[in-house]
Amino acid sequence: MRPCDESIKKTLGLVDTMLEMADEGDEVREDSGCGVLFGVLRDSAFKLKRLAEAERDAHKRKGWWEE
Repeated sequence: MRPCDESIKKTLGLVDTMLEMADEGDEVREDSGCGVLFGVLRDSAFKLKRLAEAERDAHKRKGWWEE
């Protein structure tokens, strides 16, 4: 696998971790400040996910991506 593709895969893994953290944080938060923090974390994860998936798809179209 190309190093750039490996980085995309790692980014997608990081996104999964970020979403899990946001869910866990929301479950135990005790004030609205934490709600904002975990909302921003979730929003950021979704933005990164869209970007990484788009780049992955572009690499697939170029024939670079190996499953």
